Amino acid sequence: MKSGSVRDGVRLAMGTMTALRVPGPVVVDRDSARVAMMVAPLAVLPVAVIAGAVAELGRAVAISPLVVAVLVLGTFALGSRALHLDGLADTADGLTGSYDAERALEIMRRGNTGPAGAAALVLVLVLQVAALTPILARPWGPLVAVVLLGLARSSLLVTCAAGIPAARPGGLGASVAGVIPRPAGVVLGAVAAAIAAVVLPLSGRPWWQGVTAVVVAGAAVLALVLRCRRRFGGITGDVVGAGIEVAAAALLAVAGAG
Repeated sequence: MKSGSVRDGVRLAMGTMTALRVPGPVVVDRDSARVAMMVAPLAVLPVAVIAGAVAELGRAVAISPLVVAVLVLGTFALGSRALHLDGLADTADGLTGSYDAERALEIMRRGNTGPAGAAALVLVLVLQVAALTPILARPWGPLVAVVLLGLARSSLLVTCAAGIPAARPGGLGASVAGVIPRPAGVVLGAVAAAIAAVVLPLSGRPWWQGVTAVVVAGAAVLALVLRCRRRFGGITGDVVGAGIEVAAAALLAVAGAG
């Protein structure tokens, strides 16, 4: 792979996954898109550092873990311009708005949030807050929390896996659909599971709970992708964002148990 593709891929990842101002990629092609989707968990590192500082400050001044959980998730949302949450809402509206694929895609394209989208946002955010709260109350809670939220971006290994088509030509979905070779996805997924297995014991939980969290998150995202493929014919940029939020909820729910 050309060095230019790596540079453009990193810029693309930071430009799409965060609100940070970075130089735009010179060329956006399949190679740079592949790099971008693979390095997404690392691209969000600056946001994770800020969120970790927020969590540590909240702990230092004895703010309730529930409030800190809201602040941490809010930091991640602001750090990504809330695009993933917007994708979650649009995907929910599309899945429930019409059984006709073109009509459903048109609903998603509009961008205004309907009742299903609003319900999805509330339910997923409440789940994330509820699951993150006990994690933050544990030893090394802030570190564990931001690592897990960063690993949620590994959902792209599923949503952008080879064999998953784009629902329509053009847009982010068409640029990243199918760019992750399955062997690479398996290897990087194993790396994500290993990181979770190393980090979670810092908070007093068994290593296998970290692995389970990654597996459950991957299965949840896969179920979402397969549903969207049946309904729309593939993925869109909204589905990519929705996958991140679903993965975060699943990771936190499993890691926060016990």
